[in-house]
Amino acid sequence: MAELKITAGNFDREVKREEKPVLLDFWADWCGPCKMLSPKVSQIANEYVSKIKVGKVNVDEEPELSNSFGVQSIPMLVLMKKGQIIASSIGNQSIENIKKLIDDNI
Repeated sequence: MAELKITAGNFDREVKREEKPVLLDFWADWCGPCKMLSPKVSQIANEYVSKIKVGKVNVDEEPELSNSFGVQSIPMLVLMKKGQIIASSIGNQSIENIKKLIDDNI
C-alpha cells in the first residue's frame, strides 16, 4: 500500500475519521533528511498495512495543516489514533525507531 497524500481537503476523511492509527510524515521536497526518511516510511506503509494507515503531508503545499500540528522542524512523524496525537518524532529516524514508535503506541 502506498502512502496517501494528505491535504486539508482530505484530512478529516483520511485521518480524523480513520479507525486505524495513522502515521503522518511531514516533509518537503528541499529537505535532505526528509528524502532519507521517505524510503523508511514507504517500508513501514508496506509492512504495517494491516495495522496502520500512512500519510504524507508536504509542508510547502499544506502550510495551514502543518501549522495546526505545530510543525517547526522536518521531517516530523506524528502517530494519531481517533483524531488525537499519541506520539511523534522529529528528524530522520532509523526503521527500528519508527517501528518502536508505532509498536509502543498502537
